[in-house]
Amino acid sequence: MPYLLNQFTRLRGQALRLYCPDHSHRSVSLSSNDSDQRVLSGMRPTGRLHIGHYHGALKNWVRLQHEYECFFFVADYHALTTHYQVTENIEQYTFETVVDWLAVGISPSAATIFVQSKVPEHTELHLMLSMVTPLSWLERVPSYKDQQNHMADKDLSTYGFLGYPLLQAADILAYRAGHVPVGGDQVAHLELARAVARRFNHVFGREPQFAEYAELAIDKMGKRAARLYRQARKDYLERGDSDALARARAFLGEQQNLSIGDQERLYGYLEGGGRIVLPEPKELLTTVPTVPGLDGRKMSKSYGNAIRLREKPQVVEQQVRTMVTDPARKRRSDPGNPAVCPVFALHDIYSADDVKSWAAEGCRSAAIGCVDCKAPLIDAINVEQAPFIERAEQFENNRDLVRTILVDGAERARDEARETLDDVKAAAGIGHR
Repeated sequence: MPYLLNQFTRLRGQALRLYCPDHSHRSVSLSSNDSDQRVLSGMRPTGRLHIGHYHGALKNWVRLQHEYECFFFVADYHALTTHYQVTENIEQYTFETVVDWLAVGISPSAATIFVQSKVPEHTELHLMLSMVTPLSWLERVPSYKDQQNHMADKDLSTYGFLGYPLLQAADILAYRAGHVPVGGDQVAHLELARAVARRFNHVFGREPQFAEYAELAIDKMGKRAARLYRQARKDYLERGDSDALARARAFLGEQQNLSIGDQERLYGYLEGGGRIVLPEPKELLTTVPTVPGLDGRKMSKSYGNAIRLREKPQVVEQQVRTMVTDPARKRRSDPGNPAVCPVFALHDIYSADDVKSWAAEGCRSAAIGCVDCKAPLIDAINVEQAPFIERAEQFENNRDLVRTILVDGAERARDEARETLDDVKAAAGIGHR
């Protein structure tokens, strides 16, 4: 046992040296007002990621981790909702997913990286939320019917599939995340998470003697602070002064002598409601480029048309050279239309304006062939991939280091999720403290 502990300590130190020169990562408990500084997102482990994942999500994650407190998780439970009969590769896919994240620049020093199933609070909160979530809400989620139609070969007649949007809500609400980066097609899922939080707060946030507890909390602020708070609350409730509400919220966030429980009571008391147990998350809408696959359809692992992250340069060259182009351009001398060519859609992502102008004009006039048009893309993709390949080597050859990063991330995640779950259970009357 001492040997195993020493090994873990050594590997954790190695991870910190790689990513945490100042060991500055720290996780703090947040009130609902502070949750605006927290972001959560995840991916299902379905195999190696591709350049569509990078430009659609990961590139944004790399930026967000330096602007917010970020939690990024591998959603292995979600993989079971549609593929519960095929599970033999989930652990390997989880490893590959995390290596891809680390390779593109997701850093354990800047974000908490963990595996969903290693934080049991996700499923426990899912169970708690299921007690107050109407069945009809889940049946009305747009993707429920859509995926049943598109995945007719899968057995989707399970509660796991029906309830996966609620599990997503639990994933988010467990960390009181204020923002979730999503594309426009995922907003409905986030709206469900908001509705569930709102319903839970309505059912359980009005604790017995709530107003008395809130008034006692105001008195803890001191005479001047209490007077300012009461005046701001009166201005909002009597005159609908939204500026007063914003000032009071900011003012509450500065109070050092209030517990988080008292802060939550006073946030709810401001608006005449109950205690905010679960803050409502907001979408962080991202502009997600449609990355075309090798066959012209959207790039997807399921279509087999993807350029994987960390792919060898010679493979990238071969793949791009065989990529479909404008179907009307059958001969080298035929003029083409960049607007319908998947290759030009990749130029929009990878190429500078001068290269795009050269490619578009050369295509329309037939001054260049499709092979000529693809050459700058091959170079640009390989230049982008080179640091990913180099960065990944240290993790591909050291599974224990990746495991240590995930263990450390799960510990941090559990600290936060446990606090939320304790509050949820106490609000529901089963805290048993």
